[in-house]
Amino acid sequence: MGKQDARSLPAEAQEDLRRRVVEAVQKGLSQTEAAQVFGLARGTVSRWMGLVERAGRRALKARRRGRPPVSRLKPHQAATTVRHIVSGCPDQLSLPFALWTREAVQELLSRKFDVQVSVWTVGRYLRAWGLTPQKPVRRAYEQNPTAVRKWLEEEYPAIREQARQFKAQIHWLDEMGLRSDHQAGRSYGRRGETPVVFGTGQRFRCNMISSITNRGRLAFMIFRQRFTARVFLNFLGRLLRLTRKTRKKVFLIVDGHPVHKARSVSRWLAEHREQIRIFYLPAYSPELNPDELLNQDVKTNALGRVRPVNLQEMMGNVRSYLRITQASPKAVKNYFRESHVKYAAS
Repeated sequence: MGKQDARSLPAEAQEDLRRRVVEAVQKGLSQTEAAQVFGLARGTVSRWMGLVERAGRRALKARRRGRPPVSRLKPHQAATTVRHIVSGCPDQLSLPFALWTREAVQELLSRKFDVQVSVWTVGRYLRAWGLTPQKPVRRAYEQNPTAVRKWLEEEYPAIREQARQFKAQIHWLDEMGLRSDHQAGRSYGRRGETPVVFGTGQRFRCNMISSITNRGRLAFMIFRQRFTARVFLNFLGRLLRLTRKTRKKVFLIVDGHPVHKARSVSRWLAEHREQIRIFYLPAYSPELNPDELLNQDVKTNALGRVRPVNLQEMMGNVRSYLRITQASPKAVKNYFRESHVKYAAS
């Protein structure tokens, strides 16, 4: 019988083989005979018998194989690395990466702690730290964190309290452009062969302005021309007509687009101050506006998954989708459930 390398066996099989060989020797078989019967080297049997004599039969138990599960990073080094990953980007630490990849973390460990590890080891560290690869959200460098914190802790709570006093509705407003070549979602195809989606080669676009409330109200307008003060005032007039039945004042929250601060808009707001007031979000902070989630929904589901052949069809698709959403207050309320806009849900 040929000799076998016991190291190639699973851990449980190794333990069982060791026990059977030791029992055979203890029952009278010589070590040489046991080695021949079980197809092992004479030295292997001798080593196992020596282990039993020194430590007893527990020495035959299977042990974890491979590299010991001990991190080369000290606890404070691991904590510092996680803090860097979750609080900023690699280029802020003068690393030649824009995103946190395994290579970026590998470089950080080398520079900061002089710890050299492979990208596979970095991957194990990241999993152990509860970090997973995700599509990041873009945020402008120009955003002022102090202004954002003040908005969340002071300004918006004050607006909400005023709205309760005046029994006003808080509307969140935003505008966006829509293009016929926008694409969203994925399509199945053969492995290694990118699916082809056919559509018109023409490019056309329209614009959309909308406002939503945490009570499920939605107002919108689709238009072709450029967004100007006249267009904005047209929408504000529509908004007041839609809310006339409730006889409630409108508190409108917008971003810092120049049209929102145009002179003609300011005059119109002064004339209608008993019906509507306007408030401005911190600069470069679209993530604070729940209406951005409506924009994303429309781009993905009303435009990105269909192929309009002309401008009229595209505008019709978007308008139909918005009307369906408008008729479902629950769907509008769901936009306020995202973690970064949940503050506006009450």
